[in-house]
Amino acid sequence: MAAAKPQSLGQHILQEELTCSICLELFTRPKVLPCQHTFCQDCLQVYFADSQEPSKCPTCDLEVSLSPEGVTCLPENQSAAKMCEKLQKTAANTDKQAKPRNRCSTHPSEDYRLYCTQCNVPVCYVCLEQTHDGHSMTSIKKATRERKPAVQTLLKEGKEILGTYHDALKDMREDEKRLLEKKKETDRNIIEAYERTLKEFERTANRLRQRIQEKHDENTAARQRQMESVQREVDELAAACERAEQEMTQGDETFLVREDCLTEVVKRYRGAPLPPPLRTQVIDFHPKNFDNMPESLGEIVVGATAAMLKGKGDHQGQGRQQDRVTFGGQGSEEGKFDQPFGVAVSEEGEIFVADFGNRRIQVFTLQGTFVRQFPTVMLNRVSKQRDSASFQRMYPHDVAMDGEGNLWVVGNTDSTQAAVQYNKQGRVLSRIDLLHTNWFRSVAMDTRRNQLLITKATGDFGTWQGDVEVFTPDGTLVRTVGEQQGKRPRYLAVDSEGNIFVSQFTHHSVSVFDRDGEFKLKFGEEGNGGNRLIRPSGICAVYSGNVVLCDTGTTEPGRVAMFDNFGRFLKNVATDMKRPWAVAMAIQGQLVVTDCQDHTVTIFHSI
Repeated sequence: MAAAKPQSLGQHILQEELTCSICLELFTRPKVLPCQHTFCQDCLQVYFADSQEPSKCPTCDLEVSLSPEGVTCLPENQSAAKMCEKLQKTAANTDKQAKPRNRCSTHPSEDYRLYCTQCNVPVCYVCLEQTHDGHSMTSIKKATRERKPAVQTLLKEGKEILGTYHDALKDMREDEKRLLEKKKETDRNIIEAYERTLKEFERTANRLRQRIQEKHDENTAARQRQMESVQREVDELAAACERAEQEMTQGDETFLVREDCLTEVVKRYRGAPLPPPLRTQVIDFHPKNFDNMPESLGEIVVGATAAMLKGKGDHQGQGRQQDRVTFGGQGSEEGKFDQPFGVAVSEEGEIFVADFGNRRIQVFTLQGTFVRQFPTVMLNRVSKQRDSASFQRMYPHDVAMDGEGNLWVVGNTDSTQAAVQYNKQGRVLSRIDLLHTNWFRSVAMDTRRNQLLITKATGDFGTWQGDVEVFTPDGTLVRTVGEQQGKRPRYLAVDSEGNIFVSQFTHHSVSVFDRDGEFKLKFGEEGNGGNRLIRPSGICAVYSGNVVLCDTGTTEPGRVAMFDNFGRFLKNVATDMKRPWAVAMAIQGQLVVTDCQDHTVTIFHSI
């Protein structure tokens, strides 16, 4: 049979005219835009769906106004559809008539005639003479029959491999679709949060304006009453003066009769004080300072991948953020530390870190975002004025929250140790002077009794006298707890029942006292792991009734471990921190640990 004729020039031109400029294939369900350009229906739907701008023609950029039904309502190019159908039938018939010849790839003018069983390739006569002379040969038909099973096996394997690639591409498209849907959902959530916040701001502004209007109305009414009273006095005095003056001007002796009345009125107002200034309530408004505040609408969590988003509805917890967040590093910039020691967490979820070397308190969110900072200063008692000379910078050892949401920070200057109370913005509220020692102090609050507990260690190395002092917020010493020779308390915590837990740094143990300060038990002994401790430091009571302890260790990495309130080891929270130092727990359940050697803070989202 003769070979198929090549495509004519007319057919070539016709095919170009019937080709969609988006997919570069013959039109499928061709739709006509108002500018008379034609495209496939499916191509237009995809093109307009992906476009972020108003719908425009892909060829001439003319804007297209679509009805709610979209592309399907555009007129169909019937003539183009019929011509495409005829062209496809012609091409199909041409393919049926064309029979490919078995041409040699090396010598295109020759057909394959034999199969070289030594080289496993088909050859023509020219190949036989040039490169396969002396090789064993067989017929093409026989070689086809013999090699067909091997080729079929390879074909099957190739199709299987191809299937895996198709599946991978399918997953990639699905992941891309999920990411796009997630992005749109996140955009909607941000807009909704913005609108909710805007409405709340509007309601707050209306409430403030209403209060201002009420105060203004009260001031106006009081001022009006005062003015009316003064006006009555003015009218009475003016009338008496005017009558007497008129009668004198007229030369009438009747003014003598009016003299007694005028005398009485003048006498009444002679030396009388003017009305005192009205004591009105001055109305003022102090807007918040938003310079150091985080975003008030919410947080973008980076870390969820497409694989995490896949099947989110079927797997609870899949795609959540990591179990811990570590931030900081050594330095004096915002968010950096120089030996972070004590830590506390407010009910609102703000983390307050005692940045010892930088002599400041830094504040972060429970996601590790920096919020603000303030210096740890104490007001000199001898100074009467609040100028720069009246303050001293203090090295903060530890920090605790009281029941009113204020901070108590213990620390030292070169010559003083004190507990200083600040509000959350860093304003000094009060101060309790402490006996100056050379040793570290820590602080905890018994919010049920509104009492302040502060550790104290005096003496020289090996002869320490350690105890816990209990104060009221005004500085009155209530009692001393756990006075023992040779012990050096490091950190302390108070649980919900008022029990006091004190870590004994040099005795590698924890002492427990009841709410009245009576000794209950001791747990821990020197060693690594389990109930064995080496230089225990920070301790906090968690809401499950257990306690979490920082076991600083020596040569080995420190650990953060959990014990029950009888001192029985339960589990390790972390074993890879360099020198965990202080620990606190948020009411939301997160555990916050400082590392004074690595100069970092770690937030454990679940323990």
